[in-house]
Amino acid sequence: MMKKIKLNKTIQLTVLLMLFTVIGCDDYLSELPDDRTTIDSKEKISALVTGAYPNGNYMLMAELMSDNALSKPSTNGVVNQLLHEQMFNWEESTDDNQDAPTNYWASCYEAISQANQALESIEELKDNFILDAEKGEALLARAYAHFMLVNFWGKHYDPASAVTDLGVPYVKTPEKVLFKEYTRNTVQEVYDFIEQDMLDGIELVKNRQENPKFHFSVEAGHALAVRYYTFKGEWDKVIEHANKILTNPRQQIRDLLVYNNLSYSENTNLYNSSLEANNILINSVTSWWARNYASTNYGLLSDSNIFRIGNPLGKGWAYQVFGGNLFANLPKFDEYFKITNQSAGTGLGFTAQVLLGFDEVLLNRAEAYIMKEDYANALKDMTDFLSKKTINFDDSTDILTEQDVIDTYPVIPDELTPTYNFVDDKQISFVKAIISFKQKEFYHEGMRWFDVRRFNIAITRNYRRGNFTTEISLPKNDLRRQVQIPETAVNFGLQPNPR
Repeated sequence: MMKKIKLNKTIQLTVLLMLFTVIGCDDYLSELPDDRTTIDSKEKISALVTGAYPNGNYMLMAELMSDNALSKPSTNGVVNQLLHEQMFNWEESTDDNQDAPTNYWASCYEAISQANQALESIEELKDNFILDAEKGEALLARAYAHFMLVNFWGKHYDPASAVTDLGVPYVKTPEKVLFKEYTRNTVQEVYDFIEQDMLDGIELVKNRQENPKFHFSVEAGHALAVRYYTFKGEWDKVIEHANKILTNPRQQIRDLLVYNNLSYSENTNLYNSSLEANNILINSVTSWWARNYASTNYGLLSDSNIFRIGNPLGKGWAYQVFGGNLFANLPKFDEYFKITNQSAGTGLGFTAQVLLGFDEVLLNRAEAYIMKEDYANALKDMTDFLSKKTINFDDSTDILTEQDVIDTYPVIPDELTPTYNFVDDKQISFVKAIISFKQKEFYHEGMRWFDVRRFNIAITRNYRRGNFTTEISLPKNDLRRQVQIPETAVNFGLQPNPR
């Protein structure tokens, strides 16, 4: 007889109730005890897993905390202006709306709760259906959400201190009680759990037939592994997983020479599209970032040199900067506005974003080759990258050399201080090139913040407000590099980050 599972809808949100929001007991208890869904088919399991991806956006907080963000000479109007200021100043956010750290924290744990319910249901139905692919996707989704959490709210992985550094709670079971006590796992524990879920997931997952780029696949699993092992500094494993999916980099990465022939709106439509070859995993989130990333008071300046200089081939970059000094941007996001109150005309903004892509995989592999002092393969990967990002690239004459890299990216003492040692200045120059490539490629997307943390990069910049200008800084090892645990989670007993 087929086994049926009764899933209480409130279970999926209990983590949020306990840690991340202030909801009264009366609201919780007002749910009818029999308000339940029967989970009795592969389709319903798949639907559960579909909800196991964070619905929140990390790009605003990550971008504004990074050295990508510069204070503009005058003020634009944006949604949640206070949030922008707090992130730019590395302050604790008091906002829990779209794009705020608290909202992203909550969305990650909600996704984890959904993944855990799917995994429990899969276990209970294993005698009725073959659910390996669904289990693999749920494990990978759980690994991804925890990875993002620990890399915002925990310290960057350091093998010398990870066993004692505070991480985040790693939640592996569905929530079935209203108030459950949580403690923070160490960074080492979180990374170990992530690795186990990730590797198990890769072995089980398959590519979905419908909307495959919106779900974890074998390719996306390996791409996550490449990022994971890059953050840990396990270079052989970076190369191993990258080699499984990088078959023809010049056909797989984003071709900016194609984008240069498109209009602004065509750029934004294609950038996060499933039709773009680079994109491995895409997610749609509630966010105002699509309307704010160009107009934020803390962002790109049109006279910035970041997209003008630094090409080691001595040619121009193919990145297109649109807008004047107050609205300078690379066209990447397009908002879908969903009206929730027809009479008031209010609603939610939704933004598609790339979570994993081949450009990142390629550059991470190049970094791994550099750290192994395999400069021949590193130069090949770097040339493949430059071939699609350089105006008038000529394969017969644009041959990247070690000296090109060394000359373009000279060593600055103590600029990069990761948890491991460099062997010589050449290695430092090459790594500087890679993270400079990443800074350009992922501008507006928050990825620079992770390199600021990985390489312990100090930030000094001006903060303007009206006629007032002051210099603010984020020194190396500053405790503000770890976002503060949300106040509601602290109120439920979770240990805050030291300040």
